[in-house]
Amino acid sequence: MPRLLTSFIILLCMTTASHAQLRLPAVLSDNMVLQRNATVKLWGWASPGEKIAVKLPWNPKVDTVTATRDAVWNIDVKTPAAGGPYTITLQGRTTVELKNVLIGEVWVCSGQSNMEWSGNHGLKDVKAELPVCADDKIRFFHIPKTTATTAQDDVKASWAVCDSNSLKAFSAVAYFFGKKLRKDLDVPIGLINTSWGGTPAEVWTPAPLVEEDPALKAAASKLNPSNGWPHLPGLTYNAMIAPITPMKIAGAIWYQGESNTGTAATYTSLFTKMIGSWRKAWGYDFPFYYVQIAPYRYGPNTIKGALLREAQTATLQYPHTGMAVITDLVDDTTNIHPQNKHDVGARLANWALADTYGKNGVAYKSPLYEKMEKQKDKIVLWFANAEGGLKAKGGKPVQFYIAGADKQFVPADVKLDGNKAIVSARGLKEPEAVRFAFTNSSIGNVFNAAGLPLTPFRTDDWPEQ
Repeated sequence: MPRLLTSFIILLCMTTASHAQLRLPAVLSDNMVLQRNATVKLWGWASPGEKIAVKLPWNPKVDTVTATRDAVWNIDVKTPAAGGPYTITLQGRTTVELKNVLIGEVWVCSGQSNMEWSGNHGLKDVKAELPVCADDKIRFFHIPKTTATTAQDDVKASWAVCDSNSLKAFSAVAYFFGKKLRKDLDVPIGLINTSWGGTPAEVWTPAPLVEEDPALKAAASKLNPSNGWPHLPGLTYNAMIAPITPMKIAGAIWYQGESNTGTAATYTSLFTKMIGSWRKAWGYDFPFYYVQIAPYRYGPNTIKGALLREAQTATLQYPHTGMAVITDLVDDTTNIHPQNKHDVGARLANWALADTYGKNGVAYKSPLYEKMEKQKDKIVLWFANAEGGLKAKGGKPVQFYIAGADKQFVPADVKLDGNKAIVSARGLKEPEAVRFAFTNSSIGNVFNAAGLPLTPFRTDDWPEQ
């Protein structure tokens, strides 16, 4: 190569490097919401050694940060109480302005299709909202469906102000969750939707956690591949979760499980590992609230949905988690996508209002089986979260079944007494176990005084019949 041409190329590279633009990830952009009263991270890319001034309108002091030799930079800044809109200025060799920024509460919303479902899927709840939904204090960040075999550092997305246009394609559950928080907390709300219909929890979990656990690896091998969604561990975690983990959040909500009904035996282990991995990536134990999957006819196996719901209930033992039970919000058990997303979002919001924000007087916990005692030809059951007593709507309690040592369940007679249920069956002298709403599609009619449905349960651990 001629020396003159070589010199020109070197000069061109040096000139290009010297004018490399200051760049931020997509999640830090116009219209975003930053977590209030917190230390949040701003980060991005710039030329190695480039000094960047960070000007925050709520802080008279100008902070500075220098890009590393790897051309990356990050800085921790403190945010004030809820407010805005603000303009944040970052000035290096070029200047970036982040406009219309709000300070409030930021939540990640993830899962499979019941979290993804939006007005574009014909939801009546969303259609009714469109004329009245415009709210400058609710912001959406919708991450498109993407996979990667290694952890990524950015996504192709942007923040949008809530209006009839942006709501149509956004998660309905996430919107109704955010709308209630916005109303009850009276602060701006930022919602990050990262969901993909049909996906098993394995794809949202870092691959090593699945592949290095023999039981989880074996279960993952049983997943049914489909042309509609990924199934290999870690693929959506790498592309749709990892890039946003530097973002300070208040917590996460989750609606998923239908695609794991065939591997329910390992779901609690998988799910808790997934939650733990997200918290480790973010660096703190944020609250994680999830929806128990709804009644649905999964086919010839009449119990696999119940077993998955049981695994979700067991996850409540994991720290800082909460579960919204929605057995009463289903009007068609042949549709895996219940239409009522408004009340699902509201129940998740009630968990956050009470458990995260300390609001008093919020009903958020469904009644939960606690213990049993055999008393001759009866079984007495005790329930938590049943203050004010249990009530049956529409007549006698239904979906209770009782069995003796032969493990043959028969319909039970049930008497509700405060936080107890006394269960028996004519002709059964030595009962051993009780099940409630413990099939794929059964819907019970027992509620606590606050109107929340009794969580499906079984007292036995007998192998699947």
